[in-house]
Amino acid sequence: MSEEKRVNGNEEKVVRFVRELQWQDVPSDVQEHVKHCALDVLGAIIAGSNTKVGRIISTHVASFWPGNGASILLNGKKASVPGATLANSFMANALDIDDGYRQIKGHPGAVVFPAVLAMAEQRLVSGKEFLTALLIGYEIAIRGGIAWHDYHAEYHGSGSWGALGAAAGTSRIMGLSPEQTMQALGTAEYHAPICEMMRCIDVPAMTKDGIGWGSMTGVTSALLAEQGFTGIGSVFSMERFTELVESLGQDYKIKGLYFKPYACCRWAQPAVWGALQLRSKYHFRPEGIVRVKIRTFKAATRLARKLPKNTEEAQYSITYPVSAALVMGELGPGQVLDENLGNPEINRIVGLVEVEYDERFEKDFPTKCMCELEVELADGQSLKSGVVAALGDPDKPLGSEGLENKFRWLAGYILDKERVEAIVEKVLGLETEKDLTALLKLL
Repeated sequence: MSEEKRVNGNEEKVVRFVRELQWQDVPSDVQEHVKHCALDVLGAIIAGSNTKVGRIISTHVASFWPGNGASILLNGKKASVPGATLANSFMANALDIDDGYRQIKGHPGAVVFPAVLAMAEQRLVSGKEFLTALLIGYEIAIRGGIAWHDYHAEYHGSGSWGALGAAAGTSRIMGLSPEQTMQALGTAEYHAPICEMMRCIDVPAMTKDGIGWGSMTGVTSALLAEQGFTGIGSVFSMERFTELVESLGQDYKIKGLYFKPYACCRWAQPAVWGALQLRSKYHFRPEGIVRVKIRTFKAATRLARKLPKNTEEAQYSITYPVSAALVMGELGPGQVLDENLGNPEINRIVGLVEVEYDERFEKDFPTKCMCELEVELADGQSLKSGVVAALGDPDKPLGSEGLENKFRWLAGYILDKERVEAIVEKVLGLETEKDLTALLKLL
């Protein structure tokens, strides 16, 4: 970054925000939003624990990252803090149903939440302090993503810029000094995974967009800084990002998150929503479908169109999620887990889906994800969705009740109703808890 003018005061302001923000100074609507963000990521982790990648990473961490620092959720075992962070962050994104932020085209919560949770468990901090650190992590991660994508030409996955948020949140919980906090941020950014996002779109795999490694890198960077490890200055030191820094504590970026109601890439979600609307409105039988046409923005046309062989391919498809929605009326673990990919009617419709680039929807991307869907039936009917946008954006919110019901839906795949409701109650009342022990016991 030597070719760019650096403003030392920028990093000092970032560090001051990380160390000094107090829960009582956060607007009440933001406080409620943070708790619902925590609930949303937790639902993704609980459901994600039942995926193949969730089982692999939990077994790996229990074997090779041993310790008593923090819990591997839904596993019944503990590991080192970085290890537990690694496992829980992989599970958070395993179903691709975690939160995101339009401008950075990625997922801050799945990187930040597992890191902050693991450190909060190990350091026995209060629920209020956990929520404060979580908010700090989101604010730094989102700003890091905005800065990162402005500075780098390549579209990087969430683990790259998200590591900054993980480092910030854990630094706060650890009570690092100003100098240590600065070093933690610089170390996290430099060591964060460089994930070329479109490669994982073209070749879906468990690597996803580096979320697990970014979360673990953030935690490790804070732990190293506590011992005196030094890093380079973070991207926030650059003059062009002064406005991003100045708005900390005033403009809460977390309010701009979107929340995903379906277990697939955000780019396919407008088409899934359109399919569900048509299904609900016209009550047609799936076996009568003879053709489906999706007109969408360019990035969405890069999503796979072939039959998926595993969960990851199902998530990074556009034809499979739409077909599953048309047949089953939902798109969650019941449709995208490996063992649920053999439905013959879904697979038949996948072969009937056509995807077409439409420049009408390109001009608003990534601010908005929109498309148009058309379903043709054997009786000659042609059903059109009209222009549809992704559900769960700030302008089409799920709302508090919607997020709570989404959690119940996801967690209900794994846990009984009584336990699910107990978790909802604990998360929404976390600011009154002396530590996270009671919540973690339920997990």
